[in-house]
Amino acid sequence: LILLGALLLGGSGAAPDAARPNVILIMTDDQGYGDLGCYGHPVIRTPHIDRLAKEGVRLTRFYAGGCVCTPSRAALMTGCEPRAVGLEKHVIFPNQTRGLHPDEVTIAEICKGAGYATACFGKWHLGNAPPLLPVDQGFDEWFGIPYSNDMSAKEQAIRGRADYPHSLPVMRGHEVLEWEPDQSSFTRDFTEGAIDFVRAHASERFFVYLPHPMPHIPLYTGAPGESNAGLYADVIEEIDAGIGRLLDTLDDLEIADDTLVIFTSDNGPWLPFKAHGGSAGPLRDGKGTVFEGGIRVPCVMRWPNGLDAGRRVDDAISMIDILPTIAGLVGVAPPDVVDGVDVLRTLRGGAGPERLLRFDQARGERGAMIRGRWKYHVVSGELYDLHVDPGEKWNVADAHPGIVEAFGRDLETWNVLESRQVGASR
Repeated sequence: LILLGALLLGGSGAAPDAARPNVILIMTDDQGYGDLGCYGHPVIRTPHIDRLAKEGVRLTRFYAGGCVCTPSRAALMTGCEPRAVGLEKHVIFPNQTRGLHPDEVTIAEICKGAGYATACFGKWHLGNAPPLLPVDQGFDEWFGIPYSNDMSAKEQAIRGRADYPHSLPVMRGHEVLEWEPDQSSFTRDFTEGAIDFVRAHASERFFVYLPHPMPHIPLYTGAPGESNAGLYADVIEEIDAGIGRLLDTLDDLEIADDTLVIFTSDNGPWLPFKAHGGSAGPLRDGKGTVFEGGIRVPCVMRWPNGLDAGRRVDDAISMIDILPTIAGLVGVAPPDVVDGVDVLRTLRGGAGPERLLRFDQARGERGAMIRGRWKYHVVSGELYDLHVDPGEKWNVADAHPGIVEAFGRDLETWNVLESRQVGASR
């Protein structure tokens, strides 16, 4: 078991405040690789996220921790593969007691141990009750929902499931504020919560996690019709407008240069919902699959005092790298069990990490592996060269038997790895 106190005492110590940025981590739900202007969408307008890309770093091969919500969020919060923490399988439903084990160290606990004020505003989906909620996992404050916005008796009744037994709460800390709320205010309310927290803690170091519940269906917005491009675009553009208000707040407080802002999505688009499901752009398939459209997601980062403006990074970087990178910035050693690596040098133009990335399928089976330019699908045995074929159209396994054989050895190692939290997180 990981003891956070030992971790902090064993670290290199907190860096001087002048070198340590505030951190704002924004994550949308089910937003596709192609659903931003800076990633090529021809209609959806995202000027504020595009500004982050222009003034910072845009990653072209950023991978979610999983192809559905819970595994991906577990990877983000812990820097570990979802299988390692027992959350590689499916998502957490309202009637389940499983979640992220309290012994796991989260980004919030890393930052809190370095003296940061910490808060979460939005969707959690790593446990529905104490001791598995954000305020049990390192966040000083949480205002949001514990699971997906479709896990709601009201929403399921609209879809013909009048017998759906679970309701959706909005919570603050451990307290339920409201059952079955009006979701059209979610984007505004969670954004304003983040802005208020930033204003309240502008004179100290802070970590804000803003996991928007949308564009996961059902889609709601406080500005219907604003985009002139349909409801999905309305939702994305409202999120973008909120990010603009958050960036304006940083400017007003004169702390923008000292703040690392990260924007990403938890997995690819939910394509069966068609116009309400988003776009993976040039990538194959979407959410629930380990094709690129399911796991490669947009990611931009801006930190004026620490990252060059206008840089594009084409190396494979993963959600599991966020925790160790932030840990390095705040001056705390990450846990030894972390699977990710500190990628700050890569973000600054250095070589990318040479390692194997592994992705489980939505039901928990081993799905795909990536090493450099090569991607191997475990079940089908297909091999793709992502440098020339990011859309995974041409299986080149027969032409590269040595690479397939090497992935086979990697699979043997992967097959014997199991969760260190068996019986706890499941």
